[in-house]
Amino acid sequence: MTISLSVVLLLAIVLVVLIRGGSLKAGPAVVAVLFGFFLASTGMADDIERFLNSITQTISAIRF
Repeated sequence: MTISLSVVLLLAIVLVVLIRGGSLKAGPAVVAVLFGFFLASTGMADDIERFLNSITQTISAIRF
């Protein structure tokens, strides 16, 4: 749960930076947020979460 909260916070920051930088207008940003919201309630949400968890585990296993 901590990782998903961190990812949500990171994506929110990226979204704000894109809107303020003029790369993304408010309308498409709202569509992107709604798409993510509705995607989370589909059957695909579990697959996406497993994929992100595997990426997180791979990154945390790498020693720098």
